Amino acid sequence: MSETKLNDRSKTILITGGSGLVGKALSQLLSQQGHTVTHLSRRPANGSFKTFHWDIKSGEVASEAIISANAIIHLAGAGVANKRWNYQRKKEIYDSRIDSTRLLRNKVKELNPNIEYFLSASAIGYYGWNTAAEAVDEDSPKGEGFLADVVEDWEKEVSKFDEIGIKNGKLRIGIVLSDKGGALSALAKPIKLLVGASLGSGNQYMSWIHIADLCRIFSFMLEKQITSVVNAAAPHPETNSAFTKKLASHLKKPLWLPNVPEFALRLLVGEMADMIIGGNKVSGRLIEEKGYQFRFNTLEEALEDLLI
Repeated sequence: MSETKLNDRSKTILITGGSGLVGKALSQLLSQQGHTVTHLSRRPANGSFKTFHWDIKSGEVASEAIISANAIIHLAGAGVANKRWNYQRKKEIYDSRIDSTRLLRNKVKELNPNIEYFLSASAIGYYGWNTAAEAVDEDSPKGEGFLADVVEDWEKEVSKFDEIGIKNGKLRIGIVLSDKGGALSALAKPIKLLVGASLGSGNQYMSWIHIADLCRIFSFMLEKQITSVVNAAAPHPETNSAFTKKLASHLKKPLWLPNVPEFALRLLVGEMADMIIGGNKVSGRLIEEKGYQFRFNTLEEALEDLLI
């Protein structure tokens, strides 16, 4: 697959999902780098970045948003862990990714086929519920399960930008660690309340990434127009047990409870427990081979930065 370095001139970059945890941080970084950042949102509001309206279900996208863009970064999608899964929620998770990508491609084809690059978020859920201690990389086969099926079809839709002559990339994202909420806050809360414990066996791997590295990788891929599928995961994944212990140590809180058993997790969150009980030991070697250098290689470094 080809890679062409972008010109150094400032770009207008349209971001979907710009109001989310990653979208906010990425928008700030790209703006600081001199780019013009715009957003697509179902509910445009006054803010730091010009925001245009779109509605995936009705197929509406503000034309100016597409016409003015040099590149698109697609982050939008219903939260995987926000609600308990049932048929309707799983359909929403699937449709929000597939339909939104298809809508953007159709609008780009219609309004601005000269867009230079389309970069989409994806997920390490591609590798399946649990790959145990075996490291997986971008060449590893698709795994089993709902999320793997979603990611496969999602990435296929992104690849269809090839049909209209637009380079595209997919970034399979691990567990994002941020001081603004998300996974780290959820993991830290029970520990702070002195009821923290490892989950399931504790042996499942958690492939994490500091949000600053994630945003810099988005920028790196944008700059170089990388068309490969790329894993966004720090070089040193941790087991759930090790992660929990290191987080508790950093928070200076004891861990005294036994591991939360699998059946309890299934009672609590239903089918979503597969995400927690299973895990993936994901290698991010490809982005390093392309020249990216992680700022936060170890969990200790990330926690030191995020939980001062």
